[in-house]
Amino acid sequence: MKKLVILDGNSLAHRAFYALPLLTTTTGLFTNAVYGFTNMLQKVVRSEKPDYLAVAFDKGGVTFRHLDYEAYKAHRKGTPEELRPQFPLIKKILRALRIPILEAEGYEADDLIGAVVKTAEAGQIETLIVTGDRDMLQLVTEKTKTLITRKGISELERFTKEGVKERYGVEPEQIPDLKGLVGDPSDNIPGVPGIGEKTAVKLLQEFGSIENCLDHLEELPKKVGLLLKTYRDQAILSKKLATIDSDVPVTFHFSDLVVCQPDYEELVSAFQELEFKTLLKNMQPELPALNTITSPGQKSSRLIKEPRELLPVVARIKEAGRVAVSIDRASLPPLRAPLVRLGLAWGEEASATVELSPQPGLRNEMLSCLGEILSDPDCAKWCHDAKAEIVTCARHGVDLRGITADTMLAAYLLNPSSSNPTLEEISLKYLNQVLTFSGSEHTAPGERALAIYTLWPVLDAELQAAGIFPLFRDLELPLSAVLARMELTGVRLDVGQLKEMSREFGLQLQALIEEIYDLAGCSFNINSPKQLGHILFEKLKLPVIKKTKTGYSTDAAVLEELALYHDIAGKLLEYRQLTKLKSTYIDGLQNLVNLETGKVHTTFNQTITATGRLSSTEPNLQNIPVKMELGRKIRRAFVPSTPGWLILAADYSQIELRILAHMSQDESLLEAFRRREDIHTRTAAEVFGVAPEDVSPDLRRRAKGVNFGIVYGITDFGLARDIGVSREEAHAYIENYFYQHPGVRKFIQETIELARERGYVNTLLKRRRFLPDILSSNRAVRAFGERTAINTPIQGSAADIIKLAMLRIDHALREKGLQARMLLQVHDELVFELPPAEIPVLVPLVREGMEKVMELRVPLEVEIKIGPNWYDLVKVEEYNA
Repeated sequence: MKKLVILDGNSLAHRAFYALPLLTTTTGLFTNAVYGFTNMLQKVVRSEKPDYLAVAFDKGGVTFRHLDYEAYKAHRKGTPEELRPQFPLIKKILRALRIPILEAEGYEADDLIGAVVKTAEAGQIETLIVTGDRDMLQLVTEKTKTLITRKGISELERFTKEGVKERYGVEPEQIPDLKGLVGDPSDNIPGVPGIGEKTAVKLLQEFGSIENCLDHLEELPKKVGLLLKTYRDQAILSKKLATIDSDVPVTFHFSDLVVCQPDYEELVSAFQELEFKTLLKNMQPELPALNTITSPGQKSSRLIKEPRELLPVVARIKEAGRVAVSIDRASLPPLRAPLVRLGLAWGEEASATVELSPQPGLRNEMLSCLGEILSDPDCAKWCHDAKAEIVTCARHGVDLRGITADTMLAAYLLNPSSSNPTLEEISLKYLNQVLTFSGSEHTAPGERALAIYTLWPVLDAELQAAGIFPLFRDLELPLSAVLARMELTGVRLDVGQLKEMSREFGLQLQALIEEIYDLAGCSFNINSPKQLGHILFEKLKLPVIKKTKTGYSTDAAVLEELALYHDIAGKLLEYRQLTKLKSTYIDGLQNLVNLETGKVHTTFNQTITATGRLSSTEPNLQNIPVKMELGRKIRRAFVPSTPGWLILAADYSQIELRILAHMSQDESLLEAFRRREDIHTRTAAEVFGVAPEDVSPDLRRRAKGVNFGIVYGITDFGLARDIGVSREEAHAYIENYFYQHPGVRKFIQETIELARERGYVNTLLKRRRFLPDILSSNRAVRAFGERTAINTPIQGSAADIIKLAMLRIDHALREKGLQARMLLQVHDELVFELPPAEIPVLVPLVREGMEKVMELRVPLEVEIKIGPNWYDLVKVEEYNA
């Protein structure tokens, strides 16, 4: 028997909208309903494998039910503004999938589905209705079943004829009678007041229908009979409103509903517009060859295994003056990847994969030949993730130079919300093509190189059009080489120091555990939330602050509040902090030491954060604790790689507040920084109305919270939580701050207005961040977008400035031939190692490189410290003394 699957478009779209968080593209399109609907559709089609397929939608406007009963669905809220524009997008995807869309003026989707089901049953076609609306259960028969959404859209429950009767106590065709008696608040169907579901089911089991009940009023219980007699017309109307009209005057043929292949080109375009990366990735195996980028053939994308085959390729690349390079790293990070195969492309139909011989002599010969182009700065190299290619090549003795293009960096700058964009994603976005490899895995690097070669001119034009090519050319691309050198250099760890710290922390933890057991009056598993909840709230009878689905909450916020009631809470917080420090940093760092170099080699990521800040992974060396003294001591294990050398750390002083002063041109802030005043003390004096000399440490702490809170667009609630005051006090502090700094208030207002107008904000170096949330009708989402609009230009500009400083300092280090090396960038701080003899040269070099890197309306200031490790540092002035 043939199978039909028909979906209730409106019902499923609404279900998906409310089941998923509000999602948007970088251009501001709302997509959560589209994404959820499409996922559900694909899931059903894959599992059911229908012969016929269709989706029914409400046409909108007045239906025959409104004519019968004006209040039908009257109390329902209108379609959310974030959902309304998603219906055309859903239909666009359906058209690309070549799935018929059914609509009829004056009728609801339910009625269209009823008409289709009626025709299908007459034609001996098995039908499955997919919906979130239980009204559809009335259509269930031996040949027709329903799938009803549960838990939003995450689950689908199948109903057969027997299943409906078991669940509701009536036959499927009696569902309208049931609603006629009980009513349906969701559709504003009144029913019969006073008759509940149990009574209604009993009546229908005995009499079959409302009409039959009305014909036998004298046989009914007195009260029920009176109710039905009183509300006779309302009961019949309610049943009519709940009944699906299967006689819709719509003409269709099942030949039009036959499942067919999608329009892949349109589907790729739609998924790309909506930024559905996962859906695009999942559909790639299904795409026909005409929609893919593949190598043009063995003639232009060939496998090279010997030096004699490589010579003519190198000659052609020299003649072309440019080459796209793609190294096959076997899915390993650059710091551990082999150099076995690499792809080269020097023309639109000219690419090759070079497979290096395992024989040392031939391998060296091939590397030497490749070096003629890879190390030639005058031969332009185009890459995807140039930093990774530099690191991989350097580890195998190849100096990769002359890089002028990086498709990953370019795509990131064009859309910073898309972190670490892959070559496949970029090809889809900018070429509307799916990148697949038609040859064997041995030729894939050549095909990837060909994709890079095809992509770069397109991305180049996009960067130029957006006005951010200088940011790419002058900052991000050259910085990738600096970061590559830092990753290769690594940082030496004193493993003995870490082992000693691990032992000390272990002893402290054991002592803490004993204290916790004493306070609890028994021993228990401290790491078990269930056991801990029992101790705190049942044994010790502490107040329950918060509950979760699985029991009592014992998170940090709860423990901080409980610390007011019992000492055990403070000890538990201390235990967790120590455990985290020991496992993640002290023991964890030891496991990440490279056995060949004796160092840890982090990876600096340029394409992760939307603000342009660098991040650090495997290990994250930007996250070494600094707030706790015990945590800070971990830095003592970071030592110079050469005995007798020193560590130098240079930290920008309040760079984000200085950028705020520059951008806002607030006279009070400008004056404070120009006079080199302590900005937090001055703010405390202004906000709290005291003389500067009377500012206490606590007032300065609160002022610091206000200063940095303003940069991050903090609310009175957030400030109250951060500095430990009431919400009213926090609100007063913020208002007083803006009274004292009208330029800052004006800057914030104008920045938000401009972001709404353009859809994005800029940093000082024209880095863009798109802000679709700022136009949301959801107040919380819009407020987040506004805070992001305030913070991004400031934090992003700080990131730009320190990156620019890194470039200049790196250039100066190499130009002067210094032994000193840049090791780390930790947001506003740069860390170096150096021989003591170079202190007189490096200190002014670093200071000038950081303080004179950009001309602002206020001076940039840097604090420089020196010491034998990253912890035991003193100011350079004191060190020299």
